[in-house]
Amino acid sequence: MTKHSEKSNGGAGHSVERENEQILVRRGKLRELRETGNAYPNDFRPDSTTGELVAGFGDLDGDAVAEQSGSYRLAGRLVAIRKFGKSTFLKLQDAAGGLQLFANSQELGVEPYQRIKKLDLGDIVGVSGSLFRTRTGELTLRISQLQLLVKALRPLPEKWHGLSDKETRYRRRYVDLIANPAVREVFRRRAEITSGIRSFLCRRGYMEVETPMMQPLAGGAAARPFVTHHNALSMDLYLRVAPELYLKRLVVGGFERVFELNRNFRNEGLSRQHNPEFTMCEFYQAYADYRELMELIEQMLFEVAGAGHVEFDGTRLDFSPPFARMSMAEAVAANTSLSVEEAVCEEKLAALADELEIAREARHEGLGLLADVFEVVAEHKLINPTFVTGFPTAVSPLARRNDDDARFVDRFELFIAGREIANGFSELNDPDDQRRRFLEQVARREAGDEEAHLLDEDYVRALEYGLAPTAGAGIGIDRLVMLLTDSPSIRDVILFPHLRREGG
Repeated sequence: MTKHSEKSNGGAGHSVERENEQILVRRGKLRELRETGNAYPNDFRPDSTTGELVAGFGDLDGDAVAEQSGSYRLAGRLVAIRKFGKSTFLKLQDAAGGLQLFANSQELGVEPYQRIKKLDLGDIVGVSGSLFRTRTGELTLRISQLQLLVKALRPLPEKWHGLSDKETRYRRRYVDLIANPAVREVFRRRAEITSGIRSFLCRRGYMEVETPMMQPLAGGAAARPFVTHHNALSMDLYLRVAPELYLKRLVVGGFERVFELNRNFRNEGLSRQHNPEFTMCEFYQAYADYRELMELIEQMLFEVAGAGHVEFDGTRLDFSPPFARMSMAEAVAANTSLSVEEAVCEEKLAALADELEIAREARHEGLGLLADVFEVVAEHKLINPTFVTGFPTAVSPLARRNDDDARFVDRFELFIAGREIANGFSELNDPDDQRRRFLEQVARREAGDEEAHLLDEDYVRALEYGLAPTAGAGIGIDRLVMLLTDSPSIRDVILFPHLRREGG
């Protein structure tokens, strides 16, 4: 062990020891509260928020504030305390923001002021008082009454505004939200984005539905599922990897425009862009094709972005419609020595895949290699919103074949900042073709591909009743929120991301 590591461990141990001492002191204060009455009262009701008061008085000078102020009741957490003898300044934080408080022993009386002096950072209080401006111009509530509602037994981080250890932030998100106002803003923005998408679709006649999260077959995407067991039915079930096949069943049933904001589960690795539990919005529209959904998505993302341009990782992204469009073969040709014609030649693709050292066991067969090569040479270079079309049929088991060239399907993926954000296609509604595609996937599965699609006989039966010409798409909500909040990791936009068990 190096001296440096010994010093670091000692510092960490000292910090833990100091925290434990503070917890003991706070528990002593809690015992006093229990002895004198209800330690956890629930009889205080605020009539205002910090945000409302700042909005109403923020532009007024001191005289106007004093003249127009009434008496207000606020509740929230104490995140700053500065004591100056017979006066104390505190900062109260609620869901709407923060506001400075002021307490003075001469105005409150000795006993009430002594109770205020015993408060700790993190305590939740209810306060009453009127507004004024301090000599430095800060809007402040002069406390006339204060009630301790919850005694915080654990101290906030020493620099409460700077909790920086990422694993601690993710693992103890409740502390992260208290300590970092910017983090709370990310999740407020996430709520706005999902609400905006829901509103956008509802205004266009889409109906929001709910489909099973536990399914007898894992379908709708090529992914490795999580498996669980239902005791009463004595059968294994799969956490859904996608809601697609159920949503299309609803279109068969006559709901011509449906969508679901859904949680999906894929038993895959973790990365800055992957979490095993994630959110998507999937939507389906009868009597439409993939080109119409590209136009719909352009308008949707432009609206929820709230501006034509968004800054992400130091790059200015342009969300103004129309987005760029190119075929997968064009994207490969633009980033390799192949021409567009050569990019759809199986022999040329195989030679290029060897040159790129794409593992043979991980490759698709035939023209499916185009997707493998595209992922390596082109995907990461698509920065501004770009729709990529012309996907090989071999990698698209649920999409409709192109009328002019059956080697390809009518499908798109939307890439922004080098990552896939949306995937959509004209739906395959030929039950015989769908069965053949399923059987091809079964063969891949038997050859060792654990992510290949299972044969869903009931879905084929649904198609035999007739699925109207339909287009559908899915948008990755987590990745979209990353872009629109300039967040580098998917863990920054998921309230409780998956982590290894604490301690190893």
